[in-house]
Amino acid sequence: MAMNERYEPQAIEGKWQARWDEAGIFRAGKRPGAPKKYVLEMLPYPSGKMHMGHVRNYLIGDVYARYFLMRGYDVLHPMGWDAFGLPAENAAIKEGVHPAVRTAENIVSFKKEMKSLGYSYDWEREVNTSAPEYYRWNQWFFIQMLERGLVYRRFSKVNWCTGCHTVIANEQVKDGVCERCSSPVVDKEMPEWAFRITRFSQDLLSSLDTLKEWPDRITSMQRNWIGRSDGAEADFRVQGHDASLRVFTTRVDTIYGCTYVVLAPDHKLVAQVTTPERRAEVAAFVKRMAAQSKTERMGEGTEKEGIFTGAHAINPFTGQQVPIWIANFVLSDYGTGAVMSVPAHDERDFSFARKYALPVKVVIQPATGDKLPAGEALEAASTEYGVLVDSGEYTGKTSEVARQEMAKKLEQEGRGKATVTYRQKDWGFSRQRYWGTPIPIVYCEKCDPERQGIPVPVEQLPVRLPEIDVQEVLTGKGEPPLAKVPSWVNTTCPKCGGPARREAETMDTFVDSCWYFARYLSPHYDAAPFDPKEAQRFLPVDIYVGGPEHAVMHLLYFRFWTRVMKLLGLSPVDEPVTRLITQGIVNGPDGRKMSKRWGNVVAPASIVQKYGADTARAYVMFAGPPERDFDWSDDQVEGVFRFLKRVWTLASTHHAAVAGATHAGPFEGKALEIRRAAHKGLKRVSEAIERLSFNTAIAGTMECVNALYATGTPETPAEKAAMAEAVRLLAAMLTPFAPHIADEIAEAYGSKELTVAQAWPDFDPALVVDDVIPYAVQVNGKLRAEIQVPANAVEADVRAAAEADERVQAAITGKTVRKFVFVPKRLVNFVVG
Repeated sequence: MAMNERYEPQAIEGKWQARWDEAGIFRAGKRPGAPKKYVLEMLPYPSGKMHMGHVRNYLIGDVYARYFLMRGYDVLHPMGWDAFGLPAENAAIKEGVHPAVRTAENIVSFKKEMKSLGYSYDWEREVNTSAPEYYRWNQWFFIQMLERGLVYRRFSKVNWCTGCHTVIANEQVKDGVCERCSSPVVDKEMPEWAFRITRFSQDLLSSLDTLKEWPDRITSMQRNWIGRSDGAEADFRVQGHDASLRVFTTRVDTIYGCTYVVLAPDHKLVAQVTTPERRAEVAAFVKRMAAQSKTERMGEGTEKEGIFTGAHAINPFTGQQVPIWIANFVLSDYGTGAVMSVPAHDERDFSFARKYALPVKVVIQPATGDKLPAGEALEAASTEYGVLVDSGEYTGKTSEVARQEMAKKLEQEGRGKATVTYRQKDWGFSRQRYWGTPIPIVYCEKCDPERQGIPVPVEQLPVRLPEIDVQEVLTGKGEPPLAKVPSWVNTTCPKCGGPARREAETMDTFVDSCWYFARYLSPHYDAAPFDPKEAQRFLPVDIYVGGPEHAVMHLLYFRFWTRVMKLLGLSPVDEPVTRLITQGIVNGPDGRKMSKRWGNVVAPASIVQKYGADTARAYVMFAGPPERDFDWSDDQVEGVFRFLKRVWTLASTHHAAVAGATHAGPFEGKALEIRRAAHKGLKRVSEAIERLSFNTAIAGTMECVNALYATGTPETPAEKAAMAEAVRLLAAMLTPFAPHIADEIAEAYGSKELTVAQAWPDFDPALVVDDVIPYAVQVNGKLRAEIQVPANAVEADVRAAAEADERVQAAITGKTVRKFVFVPKRLVNFVVG
């Protein structure tokens, strides 16, 4: 076939997308005997509008999927929709459009844009988390976990978003406001459903060490979030009461320096221990603290404040009385809600003690160096381990030894024990919204007077969302929306058949994304959430691409859920993902993150219409390493388009003369030069893709094209055959990044297969070795010259060439060469004296 002289992407891209679909080239499972590769990007919320930040996320996975297909793998590369959630419901409240209608429209729009960019998805595995066929299995998991004690109902203080009118997770509170709507978040006590994720805290923590191909910043954030603390609990008996305060401390070795204890404002013993004369002031303080959120109380800039209860407690080691305070920096749901304060050896305790004129007592001295002054002269807390002083029988012992012995004594005397606490809390997941998975629970006054909840029988799943009058039900105010639908909320008890009410709250949408990667394995499977045989074949996910902002939400939750799936006998793996890639942000032309809020969004459709999908793809991959942010540049987009035009022109200019050329004889001179350029380019591109350096891979392709242009017009049969080979290799190199132009060129040059169905070519090692290589020449370690020598030169040849250089001669003339250092293919060094 003849090639057009002009590169017109709009004329070829739709054709190739149709051919890929017709051939079913991206369907997984077509190579049952081949090794597998599961490549996945975090599924999007279908807002209906893609921007180039989305494009980059999906392209990283797409490049890998196409590359591994060419490497002979059975590649699973699916896509679906995280379709439940607050944005659709908030839009419904504002505009009166049912969330299901808006979501369906957005999916059509989003999918159209994805297809226009030529992503290599197996669309037969598409999932929609708002479909009953999907959320049925959310409900099934809930019931299985309820039976195993991994789901429970609790009454607790929750984060209440005043804008979304729902509970949100700790991870979704940023600086005291909702990360979604920026409304203030307040503490609110109410019943909720929770997953017992803390049962897996230690396993989730320990297994981070096995995730060798996850970014360090993600594993570090998860370690900090889980927050293991090794310490001890100790009972401080309240003077004049039968009650004791159990405190948790990681530094029991400092207990002889405890000069006061502090309770959380909502600790259950505050009212009991407060003395009558202090009651009014304490009550006022407690009320003020109750009006503040945890974030307000615990923020870095928040002033530490407290109030004395009038009561005292007995230090279990010294027998001395210490005052009992309450303060804003102690939380009732961390540790025991009570802490012992040792101001000499804790910075927070020190500043609080100085503020309220409380005693400071030094009980740990540095093992070496200067000694600390007495407490009243101490200028700052000393928090390092050391040697105990003024600590009774433990004086002279190291902190490490004393910790163990003190914890043991507490346990022997029944006044405490060594213990471990975690910062991580159980995951409260019930939400007061309509557009989510209904929780499969009913309440019956006769069978369930304590309102613990009765699960819906599995055979009655799914519990479907009811049809609603949007304006009547989705008001954003009052009780949960589902409670306003009598025909749905009023039901019968599965135990007695009498009247009952359904749970009106829905599940957090993070439940949907906890296990979607497994549903892709068999999205139409009806006997279980997914086919365990497919799990054996494809899990874990080999490469997962998504934003680092999900570190302690989705990326932690789905690690927990994967363990549950293994517990249920569904999955063979503990960890869902082998290699995690966290992509950087695409900023708008103004340098700010692309957002409708800033009006700086670049829509992919505008780039595709003007330059073609391949330009959009190649530009985003060329703009920088995947993990780094970059600023959008229209000029650089134009530059990538010019590069693809150069590729096209190279192929079309030589097409008539070389496309069918062959040559059986030797390749010498220009023919050899052409082959060297092509194979060196192939080597660089292959290695760059393997190490996730896609920008370097495209740069290697650009250098290859420049080198091929520099060889001029091929004239001899050998030169023509070499150029034909070079263009075919160029098409292969471009396939992961610019697949439409790659297929068009490959077909013009005689290919009968889609490029992605062909094997990734191997470079010829003999053709990538340079004829000459550079050597740095040093004299006494100082660079004096750089020389070019034959690649196969031995040490004697390199030394002779170095000594012949005028600059080197000037540096060594008249001196004795005491040593000659030879580093093959890098440098030589004359040591002279």
